[in-house]
Amino acid sequence: MSELTGKHGLIVGIANKRSIAWAIAKAAAAAGARLAVTYQGERLEENVRELASELTEPVILPCDVTNDGHIADVMTSVEREFGGLDFLVHGVAFAPREEITSPFLNTSREGFRIALDVSAYSLIALTRGATPLMAARGGGSVLTLTYLGSERVFENYNVMGVAKAALEASVRYLASELGPQNIRVNAISAGPIKTLAAAGIGGFSKILQVYRERAPLRRNVETAEVGDTARFLLGPAGRGITGSVIPVDGGFNIMGL
Repeated sequence: MSELTGKHGLIVGIANKRSIAWAIAKAAAAAGARLAVTYQGERLEENVRELASELTEPVILPCDVTNDGHIADVMTSVEREFGGLDFLVHGVAFAPREEITSPFLNTSREGFRIALDVSAYSLIALTRGATPLMAARGGGSVLTLTYLGSERVFENYNVMGVAKAALEASVRYLASELGPQNIRVNAISAGPIKTLAAAGIGGFSKILQVYRERAPLRRNVETAEVGDTARFLLGPAGRGITGSVIPVDGGFNIMGL
């Protein structure tokens, strides 16, 4: 029996086949989980529905993570379909392009608000909605995605680095608060991967090259490797881990130069 057989999960943040959230969905499904997946707006609906056709009996739902009503509707649908929830994957991040390409000093108040709302606060909002569904199962696991730009300065990452720092702090506070209910909260800090979100970062190919040259494994990581780590954290093998940021970056994070 696979480690997630009989488990039910919600995956938020799939955009296309290159999304890390999609790699996690595939890994969880392969481990036996039944999934609900969401899409952001009509533009991405077709992509998500096409991908979800590869899953077994998926539940496909619209969700704008900046809208509390949408989140409530998603949780109502998940409860009706699954009766509870065993894990939640938060793979959402966004900042207006001009806020990333402009000097950090020029970050606008509205751009800052949007980046922090979509990329960090949404984890809190989604976890709040999922908590009673997980409590009904006797506990659960929440997983989000971050990047080393939360700790170190990466050119053209700017306000997104601040948003990821807020996201990681949120992981720790949520883990502390929800631990007594046997709900774990963790993050994976993946190395640079060519996703839709990465397309908005100037000089991304240079970042990939630096990782290949300096990471101990001398290569970039693949989405499937992140998916495998996620499966471990979401399942029983990760039951003793919470409040942690787990790097999946070929070891780049340990290097000084």
